[in-house]
Amino acid sequence: MERFVMAVDQGTTSSRAILFDRAGRIRAKAQYPFPQHYPQPGWVEHDPMEILDSQYRAMADCLAGKGDGAEVAAIGITNQRETAIIWERDTGRPIYNAIVWQCRRTASICDKLTADGMGGYVRDRTGLLVDAYFSGTKYKWILDAVPGARSRARAGELLCGTVDSWLIWNLTGEAAHVSDYSNCSRTML
Repeated sequence: MERFVMAVDQGTTSSRAILFDRAGRIRAKAQYPFPQHYPQPGWVEHDPMEILDSQYRAMADCLAGKGDGAEVAAIGITNQRETAIIWERDTGRPIYNAIVWQCRRTASICDKLTADGMGGYVRDRTGLLVDAYFSGTKYKWILDAVPGARSRARAGELLCGTVDSWLIWNLTGEAAHVSDYSNCSRTML
């Protein structure tokens, strides 16, 4: 049986995958772009299902022709770390598009946090400045904007995460809702 390690790079404009053999040689690579959505000036969104589809296609292309005995021993993921997604625990369906790290729609939320004196609190606890770049205020925006989302979250019906969480949730058949410390450190939570 031939074993591989797969690198997954889910970026802002495309999803990539690279397959490495035991000697560290690249055996296959694939990349698929996906659309950017700009519903208003300063707003940037991705359809989480388009992210997932493009990533699955890149991974499948890497494994194509490797035979039934091919096995992926490990997958490493790099991703757009501040992009925020909220999805339904039971169905796996996103409740809103992913709000991309570039999106500035939550700047007014950040301004209010700063005006309310929360800047030092956030900085002391997270090491980050209050800024719309980070995903914490993006989660808040989705919970406020999507009817019923906040009550559904309180009832445990929704999950949130950065793109790594979204991919892992789907790649594990909805068995693992996890993230990496380096991604969590960019949430401002």
